[in-house]
Amino acid sequence: MISTRVASLSAWLFTGLGVTVIAFQLALAAGMPWGHLAMAGVYPGVFPIEMRIAAVAQAAVFGLMIAIVLGRAGVIEVPRVFLRLIWGVIVLMALSFGLNLITPSAEERLLWAPVAFGLLVSSLLVALARRS
Repeated sequence: MISTRVASLSAWLFTGLGVTVIAFQLALAAGMPWGHLAMAGVYPGVFPIEMRIAAVAQAAVFGLMIAIVLGRAGVIEVPRVFLRLIWGVIVLMALSFGLNLITPSAEERLLWAPVAFGLLVSSLLVALARRS
């Protein structure tokens, strides 16, 4: 069984990586020309307005996932329903990792596949940990 200490450290790792993703998404939404590093590089340069809106939505979803992971690890208090949503986080992180492995954008793959792997492993460790 995974200890609560490992769960807590994993939750903080997830948070750090997640905040990095949020900052990147908000930078895209603000007009940074990093489109080649996201969404399979389909929108190189500055994202069009609809993709900027999507980037803000993705940042919000990541904020929610951080709360779910921190809550499941017992770092913060969250509504009980959040505790089961950890499995949804894991599914999304597995999809993210898989998609980042197969993206046609080599730069995106190099940057985000390791981050997605860290997010997947850290959320899985939190989910499998003994709860206090």
